[in-house]
Amino acid sequence: MATAMFRRFRTWLFNDQPDTAAYHGPHQRPRESTRTRPWWAVMCLSGVDYFSTLGYQPGIAAVAAGSLAPIATLVLVLVTLCGALPVYRWVAAVSPHGAGSIRMLEKLLPQWNGKIAVLVLLGFACTDFMITITLSSADAATHLVDNPVMPMHGTGAKLWITFGLITLLAAVFLKGFREAIALAVFLVPIYLALNMAVMVVGFQQILAHPEFLAGWTTALTTQHSNPWMALLLAIVVFPKLALGMSGYETGVSVMTQIHPGSTAGGGSATKAAHDVVDGADPSDTTQSAGRGRDHPGKADHHSVAGKHGAVAGRIRGARKMLTLAAAIMAVMLLCSSMVTTLLIPPQEFAAGGEANGRALAYVAHEYMGPVFGSAYDLSTILILWFAGASALAGMLNLVPRYLPRYGMAPEWTRAVRPLILVFTLVAFIITWIFDADVDAQGGAYATGVLVLMTSAALAVTLSARHHGRPRLAWGYGLVTAVFLYTTIANVVERPDGIKIAAVFVVCILVISFASRVWRASELRITDLRADSALRASMVAAQGHAIQLIPHNPDPSDADEDYREKLMTERLSHALVEDADVWFVEVKLRDPSDFSDKVSLVSRTVGSHRVIHVDGSSVPTCLAGVALWIRDETGVPPDLYLEWSSGSPIRNYLRFLLWGQGQTASMVHEILRRAVPDDAARPVVHVM
Repeated sequence: MATAMFRRFRTWLFNDQPDTAAYHGPHQRPRESTRTRPWWAVMCLSGVDYFSTLGYQPGIAAVAAGSLAPIATLVLVLVTLCGALPVYRWVAAVSPHGAGSIRMLEKLLPQWNGKIAVLVLLGFACTDFMITITLSSADAATHLVDNPVMPMHGTGAKLWITFGLITLLAAVFLKGFREAIALAVFLVPIYLALNMAVMVVGFQQILAHPEFLAGWTTALTTQHSNPWMALLLAIVVFPKLALGMSGYETGVSVMTQIHPGSTAGGGSATKAAHDVVDGADPSDTTQSAGRGRDHPGKADHHSVAGKHGAVAGRIRGARKMLTLAAAIMAVMLLCSSMVTTLLIPPQEFAAGGEANGRALAYVAHEYMGPVFGSAYDLSTILILWFAGASALAGMLNLVPRYLPRYGMAPEWTRAVRPLILVFTLVAFIITWIFDADVDAQGGAYATGVLVLMTSAALAVTLSARHHGRPRLAWGYGLVTAVFLYTTIANVVERPDGIKIAAVFVVCILVISFASRVWRASELRITDLRADSALRASMVAAQGHAIQLIPHNPDPSDADEDYREKLMTERLSHALVEDADVWFVEVKLRDPSDFSDKVSLVSRTVGSHRVIHVDGSSVPTCLAGVALWIRDETGVPPDLYLEWSSGSPIRNYLRFLLWGQGQTASMVHEILRRAVPDDAARPVVHVM
């Protein structure tokens, strides 16, 4: 009974993991959901992170800038609309498969440099997303215990309430992604409507009592008599308000959920779609097998045209989503900053004050009564709690897209439910360490957001140059400089944030490289194809044993070079004179890649037959060729190898980093893991 229950639980836990191919290895490309939604529905999910900042952003602005808060918020809005929004509209156009700006930088940096850059950025992304979950849940708990009509008001239950909210969020995602979007579509309009009501009443109070505006202008002119110095000071304090720019990276990470809609029109989106499809993003699960990397073949013309249209529709939807969310927040942030700065006494923003961390809730209770105030508190609690949904969705997209492909995570990380449980456990640990303190986590949150935005702006700058748009490249370069300044200023102001982010980065790097070492002897070939001549030769050799001799590829090698190599092997291994011998030449591509799609090309040099294969690892390619020949001929072939000279540790590191070294022992281990049956396994002979 217990065994059956465990089996059912395991099936439920892993039933969304892609099927694995026993012969070609476990790697499969990330799947995209077939259940897409309208762009406005996806905006509700991605926007909960962005919109939820209304719960604490006005208070942060008031504490950081005082009477200058509305002006500093205006600077924030201008940077958002003129910087972050154009950057992520470009990201959506050139990376419409949910990989975001991280994928753009990966393509720009070669080999291990790109992989390490991605791992570091994933560390900052995890900082952003995980702290979004824990900070938002903690802030929701703060709103709950600080509500004067709640029975738990003033108690020390905030930590346990935060744990409960995180657990409830995980339960929603364990139920399903569709349920998460449906809940977001329900919560977001209500929350925005209640905020709008608070701001309308707030402006009514300001118009009805001119002394509020007079008091603010007096404080502004008294404290900052020079308007240019006031503007400069607002720019200086702007980095402290950077949390108001969160949500963009999660927006592009969930854009695969957007229904393409109509494919008519949208010239720029269609052009971007052509660029992306022809670029053959390996993250794209919609690309057809066998198509060339740079240009689609004639046979695929109609399918590629359809993909162009679908991608163009998705890009348009994502751009609408990003633009509308930014426009809504621009209005909301400016209005909320004016209302809270003018209507709330400055001392109430301080620690222990009634408006600390809940400025708009204070206005709702003060001017709209306890019933509406409690309703507003409830909506804020729900939206803050669900702000972690967009962050969780972002991580569920990013981690399976990169780490398993690099061999830097176990294969089960492709399944959604185990990842949800892991992320929930990490959120519990973070909440416990920080005792559900919102202020203590704010620095790490801002650091993660700003580093991702800076890297996105840099990626877009380089992309604009690559696409021959120098003027745009200069403009995006200026945006990059603004984000870089903001990041540095935030790190200087709150160094605890970069320390926390560094812990995430180090953990990602250590776990990733440990996983790469653990998985090094897997058969990592996801697709293997042979030319027609080689397939015909294998058909003719059915039932006969084939002997394989590795040979260093050299286009200048002539018949006598292969003859000398064959004579050496016959003396060393006592090969039979009339044996069916093939030379195997492996040309290394990118040794930092973990999985391979390889093509076998045969050629004849004099009387000798040669199989040429490109791959990221010599041992993996040799093992893959041997298994393919076994399957084609029905007889396991023999491989004749030599021990690598030098230190075994050094050779193993060469294999891990550069794809060659420790060849004989690694080929044997790869075959042993791939084929447990000794009789069915190709035989490795070593001298």
